[in-house]
Amino acid sequence: MEILDDKRWKQRVRDWWPALGWAALISFFSSGYFGGEYTSRFILPFLQWLLPDATLETLWQLHWLVRKAAHFVEYCLLSLFVLRGLRGGTAGWRWRWAVWAVLISAGYAGVDEIHQHFVPGRGAAVEDVLLDSAGAVVGQLLALLWIRTGEDGR
Repeated sequence: MEILDDKRWKQRVRDWWPALGWAALISFFSSGYFGGEYTSRFILPFLQWLLPDATLETLWQLHWLVRKAAHFVEYCLLSLFVLRGLRGGTAGWRWRWAVWAVLISAGYAGVDEIHQHFVPGRGAAVEDVLLDSAGAVVGQLLALLWIRTGEDGR
């Protein structure tokens, strides 16, 4: 029997493709195309349109905040997708899965920051890894809340 015909293999691919695809997208976001200089070209004009009376300093601070929020959300979602892969179609929520989802996401955040160190126009920051890890933890807390409230009917 070929490995592609194996039902378990197909199920694992279905379980893990969102995490792998999202990790690839995060890696793309780590390219030079998404450095602060580049994103300011479209985020700052939008913020200026949204807040026409804001000072340039305020707009730059908001730009920084948007970028940091993106870090948080990226890894919140990554940890949810990793949880999906770890669950493998099993119902419920387990601390073991949550811990592994956070560890895998935080590890990927560290590797991603190391990668950014070598990308022209980008830099590595331990603070970003901590922020990404916090996003992963919040993702697991949201999953716990979602799954537990769904199971007990609240």
